[in-house]
Amino acid sequence: MLKVAVFGLGEAGSLISADLVDAGVQVSGFDPADVTTPAGVRRVTDPNEAVFDANIIMGITASADAFTAINQALASIKNGSLYADLSTSSAAVKKQLASIAISQKIEFADVALMTIVPGNGLRTPALASGQGADQYVSILTPLGVPVEAISDIPGDAATRKLLRSVLMKGLASLVIEAMQAGHAAGCEEWLWNNLIEQLVKSNETVLTRLVKGTEIHAARRVHEMEASKALLVELGIDPVMTRATIESLKAVLDKGVPNIPSALD
Repeated sequence: MLKVAVFGLGEAGSLISADLVDAGVQVSGFDPADVTTPAGVRRVTDPNEAVFDANIIMGITASADAFTAINQALASIKNGSLYADLSTSSAAVKKQLASIAISQKIEFADVALMTIVPGNGLRTPALASGQGADQYVSILTPLGVPVEAISDIPGDAATRKLLRSVLMKGLASLVIEAMQAGHAAGCEEWLWNNLIEQLVKSNETVLTRLVKGTEIHAARRVHEMEASKALLVELGIDPVMTRATIESLKAVLDKGVPNIPSALD
């Protein structure tokens, strides 16, 4: 039977652990925090006990806890086992984690979850890199996990996730700022519906025109966004994201925009 140790039983760790149990996997979990133990998970109070005889150890922690997680039972992880770090850490951190694992003759996989875990659990689409990436894929794919090994270099998966986060987390922040202003202006319902309409219509053509159009019209758009900033200030909203947009547009005036792969005319 496949034996998995899970470090971190927060939201993501609990959902993934519960799905592993449902898939017939023997799961031992460790988390020093006062969190609920998923049904079927053998919760232990000693991380060394969690990793005993485990085929794979999954570190599902915050980035700040990634080093603590891998080091807390390092001497007890058997040679040849796989340590998979699922934290949202930088490529540099992933490389350091890999070095720690390799020094103990442990395989390492940098695993990047590419969308939210709630609603997906174990089957959250993922990328894996590092010398243990292929091993991670071979273990998890039969369980229905949509994971792709992209390279044997730790940090490559993390880099792709964080590049995506520039847009996804930035987009969320932009929507929040716009909706705060919409509420202050008394038209939040209209604004919300308009944003939905614009996002639903988005495709490669729209995205390409956004980028290329910004290069063509950057000067005019600086003035437009200066007016938007003034409006938000009048409404009592700190225009954090809008200020950043203005600075970004000014940079486009100097440096242009990046090339777009297979850009549509």
